[in-house]
Amino acid sequence: MSIYRRLVATIRFAERRVSATDRAVPEKLTLAKLRLRYVAKGRPLPAAIESQLKDDPRPGARAILAAVERRRRERRSEGQRLRWISRFERELWARGFELVAGVDEAGMSPLAGPVAAGAVILPIGWRVPGVDDSKKLDAAERERLAPIIRESAVAWSVAFVDHHEIDRINIYWAGLLAMRRAVEGLGVAPQYLLVDARRVDLPIEQKKIFKGDEKCVTIAAASILAKTARDELMKKMDREHPGYGFARHKGYPVPEHKKALAKLGPCPIHRRSFLTRQLVAELASEE
Repeated sequence: MSIYRRLVATIRFAERRVSATDRAVPEKLTLAKLRLRYVAKGRPLPAAIESQLKDDPRPGARAILAAVERRRRERRSEGQRLRWISRFERELWARGFELVAGVDEAGMSPLAGPVAAGAVILPIGWRVPGVDDSKKLDAAERERLAPIIRESAVAWSVAFVDHHEIDRINIYWAGLLAMRRAVEGLGVAPQYLLVDARRVDLPIEQKKIFKGDEKCVTIAAASILAKTARDELMKKMDREHPGYGFARHKGYPVPEHKKALAKLGPCPIHRRSFLTRQLVAELASEE
């Protein structure tokens, strides 16, 4: 007999033996185990056990029910959000575009390291809770979602444009070049591109969506792949160029980075075109 069946049988047996005023789910058999299974682990609460908990007057039982209901509301809300950010894809799938690629970049504003771009084609009807603009997610959540996206995608690609190219063609064109390389690296020819506020220089039908990483699930997925890949690369750069804190700030112009620049000067992966007169003066004032 399964744990659940033994638990339900125990609850029903106990219910027959207690009076209406003393009725409660046995503490040892239910509250601790139910809290672990249906709150901590997030498993669906069976109707039979939920009914028993509703008859249990103890605060612990009330807390379990409240936590379960709160999770249900959150999931309903997340389902509605996912449906909303999938509306561009659903429209294109309905029109016969099966291979829709989302494209986004990461690392436009750092003072060091490359700019990255991700491209991803998701299966029709794809929905994974939590996928959102990478900037809204913490590092742990991005790292949790990235392998899920890679493993379930029809195709995905991440491409880089390094600091030398950034200095040569400027960051705007470097971002577009990274996006083009990411699309070309898919290995599957997309039928349509959804791009975050840009137009990729490729002969593929496409739509640019302002704040697309917030509004479009494939662009959000691409942003997560680009961000996590670049973050991993900057951790490697931190080992090769110690003292700047690249593993922590990923090259962005935070106070820690500026202080290290003022003390150590630029390293080989710094974007010389970003070291403007204003920044140099700012660094000098911090010495």
